[in-house]
Amino acid sequence: MDYKQYIAQKLKIEGVSEDEIAAAIALPPNSEMGDYALPCFKFSKILRKSPVIIAEELKAGFMTDDIISEVSAVNGYLNFKINKSGLADSVLNKILNDGEKYGSSDMGAGKTICIDYSSVNIAKPFHIGHLSTTVIGGALYKIYKFLGYNVVGINHLGDYGTQFGKLICAYKHWGNKEDVQKGGIHAINDLYVRFNNEADEQMESEAREYFRLIESGDREANELFEWFKELTLEYVKKIYEKLNITFDSYAGERFYTDKMQPIIDELNNKGLLKESNGAKIVDLEPYGMSPCLILRSDGASLYATRDLAAAVYRKNTYDFYKCLYVVAYQQNLHFKQVFKVLELMGKEWAKDLVHVAYGMVSLEDGAMSTRKGKVVWLEDVINKCVDKAYTIINEKNPDLDNKEETANLVGLGAVIFGALYNNKIKDIVFSYDKVLSFEGETSVYVQYTCARANSVLSKCNAAFTVPGGYKPNKEESEVIKALGSFPETVKDAAEKYEPSYIARYAVDLAQKYNKFYIDCKILTAEGDARDFRLSLTKATLLTLKNALTLLGIGVPEKM
Repeated sequence: MDYKQYIAQKLKIEGVSEDEIAAAIALPPNSEMGDYALPCFKFSKILRKSPVIIAEELKAGFMTDDIISEVSAVNGYLNFKINKSGLADSVLNKILNDGEKYGSSDMGAGKTICIDYSSVNIAKPFHIGHLSTTVIGGALYKIYKFLGYNVVGINHLGDYGTQFGKLICAYKHWGNKEDVQKGGIHAINDLYVRFNNEADEQMESEAREYFRLIESGDREANELFEWFKELTLEYVKKIYEKLNITFDSYAGERFYTDKMQPIIDELNNKGLLKESNGAKIVDLEPYGMSPCLILRSDGASLYATRDLAAAVYRKNTYDFYKCLYVVAYQQNLHFKQVFKVLELMGKEWAKDLVHVAYGMVSLEDGAMSTRKGKVVWLEDVINKCVDKAYTIINEKNPDLDNKEETANLVGLGAVIFGALYNNKIKDIVFSYDKVLSFEGETSVYVQYTCARANSVLSKCNAAFTVPGGYKPNKEESEVIKALGSFPETVKDAAEKYEPSYIARYAVDLAQKYNKFYIDCKILTAEGDARDFRLSLTKATLLTLKNALTLLGIGVPEKM
C-alpha cells in the first residue's frame, strides 16, 4: 500500500491536489513522533493561516481507521501513526503473495520510454569511465520494465568520425589480419594509440583520405570498418552479459548519415539556420546559450546534427513518452542546445527529452586518456573484484560450495553497486577495498544479509502464514515499515531517474533486518512470534532480491 497516497486521500486542503499533499508527506526524524508527517508550512500562503492552526484543523477533520490509528498536531506538523498490526498483516501478505513481482505496477502501461546509454565507441575497449552510463542506464531499463513501461534500450554507437580513418591507416602500416583477429579489440586499440604517438603529416593526410573513402562507400575501407565494428561488439556484448545489461537497438551515429539532411533542410526552411564564419549554426544567444553548431565550415556534420536526427527518428519510430540520455554532466550544454533547437523547430515533444546526467568514475590512481594508452579497462576492474571476492570468501568460509560462482556474483555486484549507491551526479573514486567490504553500505553487505535470511529459512519447514492480529515489537515494526515503502521507492527512483534510491533502500532494509535478527529470536521463538518472524524473514529476502535484481545484481544462496 502507498500510505502517503492513502493519507492524502483522506485530507482535503483547498487549492492543493491529492498528489501534491502526498508528495509533501515525509518520514519524521524520530519514529516516536509518528510513522509519517505532513509539514503544514508550505500551505500557509495558500490558506493564509499559520502552520500550527492548519495542522490543528486538519487533525480535527481526520477520521482514524484500521490503517491510521492515531493523528497528532505538533508545532505545525500533522503526524500519523499506522496501525502496526494491520500494517504488518497487509505488507507481509502482499509480499508473500506477489513474490518477485512485489513493488511492480502497471503505471507505465501503453507508454514507451527510450533510454540512450553506454554508447560505446567502435574499436575502443570499455574503461572504468564507461561504468556509470552503462549501469545507470541498465538499472533504469529494469526499473521502467518493472513498472509496466515498454522500454527501448539504445546503444548509440560511436561509429562515425576521422578516428576510423586513422585506424585504417594504422592497420595498413603496422597491422595484419591474424594478429588483430587474435588480439581483438585490444589489438585494434594498440594500433590507434600507436597512430596518435607516431603518425607524421603524411599519415594524417592518409587517415583523412581513408575516412573520406568510408563516407563515399569504398568497398575495402568499409569492409575494414565493419570488421572492426564486429570485433568491438563481440567484445562489449561479453561485458554487457556479465553486467546484466540489455539493448534493443545498436543504431549508432553512422545510422543517421542519410537522416541529417532533412533536419538541415527543415532548419533552413524555418529560418533557424544562420551562417557564422562559413559554418552553419542555430543562434541560441537569446536563450542564454552559445550557438548550436550544425555544419562546420567544410560542410561536415557534428554530434548535434546527428543527435537532432536521432531524436526525430526515435519519436517517429517509437512515439516515446520520454527519451532519456544517460550521459556525463560534461555534456549538459550540448543537450540543452539540442533540446532547445528541437523546441524552436516546433517539436512539442522536445519537453519529453531528458538528459540524465551523472558524475565521473575514476580509480584512486587518477585520470585516463585513451589516446595516450593510459586507461583502466573495465574488464580488468571486474576481474580484480571477482578475484578479490574469491580471496575474501575463501578466508571467511573455506568450505563453501560453488565459491567461484559466489565470487562472481559478489565481485560483479560490487562493481555495479559501487557506481549506483551515491547520487548519480556525484563523481566517484572507485575503491576495491571499500566496495568489497562485508560491513557498511555495500552490495556485499546486502548479499550477505540475503544469505543470512536464506540460512534461517533453510532450517525450518514453515508454510509462511502471517498470524492475524500479531502486534510487532519495535525492531519488527521497523522492518515492516521499510518493506512497505519498497513500491514507493521504486516509483520515486523512476520519477527522479535515480537508481541510487533503490541501492540505498536495500542497505537500509538490510540494516533494519540485521538489527531485528540480532535482537529477536526467530527459530527458537514459539507460536505466533515464530510464524511472524519467519514470514518477516521470507518477505525481507524476497524484497532484497527484487531490489538487487532491479540494479542488475545477483544474489548467492550462501556466503
